[in-house]
This record gives sequence, C-alpha cells and structure tokens, in this order.
Amino acid sequence: MSFYVSLSGLKGAQADLSAISNNVANVNSTAFKKSKAQFGDIFAASPMQTTHQVAGQGVRVQGITQQFTQGTIETTDKTLDLAITGEGFFTVKGEDGTISYTRNGAFSVDNDRFAVDTTGSRIQVFAVDPETGDLTTPPTSATGPGDLTDLQIPTTYNNEADGAQLTSVGVSKEGLVSAIYADGSTVYLGQVAMASFNSLEGLRQQGDAHWTSTVESGNPILGTANQGMFGSVNSGSLERSNVDITDELVQLIAAQRNFQANSKAIEAANTLTTTIVNIRT
Repeated sequence: MSFYVSLSGLKGAQADLSAISNNVANVNSTAFKKSKAQFGDIFAASPMQTTHQVAGQGVRVQGITQQFTQGTIETTDKTLDLAITGEGFFTVKGEDGTISYTRNGAFSVDNDRFAVDTTGSRIQVFAVDPETGDLTTPPTSATGPGDLTDLQIPTTYNNEADGAQLTSVGVSKEGLVSAIYADGSTVYLGQVAMASFNSLEGLRQQGDAHWTSTVESGNPILGTANQGMFGSVNSGSLERSNVDITDELVQLIAAQRNFQANSKAIEAANTLTTTIVNIRT
C-alpha cells in the first residue's frame, strides 16, 4: 500500500512541477496569468473501521487553477497598446467568429484597418456617435457579444478617397477611441467593450492569454471601462505577467524536494517488499 501512496505523491509532485515550470517559462508573456496546482488527500475506510485505525491512501490533483491577479503595467510607445488597471477583459472576435476574452492589449492595425491582437482577433467596441462620442445604445444586463462591432480605423476622414489624412489615434481611460485627421477634425470610432464574469475560475483557457466563457464562468457581463466593476484602460501600456520569478523558484525547489522524497519512499517500499519476499522463499 505504501508503494501506491508514494506513487500518488510522485504524480502530484510532477503536476506541481509542471505548473511551476509553465509559470517560469511565461514570465515575460504579456498578460499571462500564473497557475497553481490544488491537491486533496485520498481517504477510505470500511463502515466497521474507525478513522483512527486507517492511514490515508495518498493524494490527488483536484485541479490546476489560474490566479487572475493584476500584473505589472509597463509603458510602451504605441497608442494601441492597452492595459487594464483593475477588473475586466477585452472582448475580441476571431476570424471564425469565436468570441474570446483577454487582457493582452497588444493591438495593431491589419491590412483592412481593423484593430487586431497578436492572434489576429478583432477587438470589439460599442458603437458611438462619431461626433459626440456618446454611446449609441448604452449596455444593459441583456447586452451580449452580438451587440458589439469591430473597431476599424480609416486612413482618411469618413473613409473618403479625397478626405483628410489620419494623423493620430487616441484612447481615453474610458476606452473611447478617437481619430484625429489633418484638417483638425476628430471622429469617435467606438468605445472598448469590457467583460467580467461571476466566476473567473470557470473560464476556459485557450492560450495566448485568451479565455472563453463556460457554464461555470457564466455569461459575460459587458460594460465600459472606468465604470462600476470595470477598471480603466491605459493607452501606451501593456500588462506584464503576474509571475513573481523569485517566488516561483522557491516553489520549484520545494516541489523538486517533494518529488525526491516520494521517489525515496517508493524505493524504500520496494526494498521492504523484496526483503519480505526473500524471507518467505
């Protein structure tokens, strides 16, 4: 029995090492969220036994959960580099129409002048009045991803062939995107759609700091930045990973020692079993 108990500990230590190693590997990944392995003990006893007479039967991995704490904000030189200070996610739509959520705000403009992230997904915005910047339809509890639109930044005023050329783009803390043209005119293009969830732990990880909603996470709650539960948008900044490399290295050493201890326990159990077999023969 001790062999299988130690084997479960070995498997648990391996899962812990994998989670920590992944954290260390992604220390420089934009908006990466570190993971932590969660464990629970295994215990079983017959109805005729008291719990004082039975030892535990090992450990099992209950799950590997992500820690959605704030990462460090780093200043960049790009207006479309966006970082969220506080709660919330950017809403993006992939080429196949799949909606996902991210805090990786490294956006750029593609050949069709749509604002896209590092995976090519288009950032979603609320429609606004191009002259005043007021929301066309303010978000409510019934607002869903289908009510959002892609952010497109025309190179000329009103996308006219002979219109004034685009000179700069601005993004306010509320996520209101504006385009300024050579003739001095300003056009508001949309307001960044922020998303929140009742249970962040229920989000399904997709890689590249993207997540999709599930039954466990609940439907997205959409709104605008710097309002209510949502944090502010910082233009010209990116959120770094929330991995503390010093802390991870300490945990890596502890996990390695745990792995070695369980290996020794298996070796001792094997030696004891071999000795008993030799005595019987």
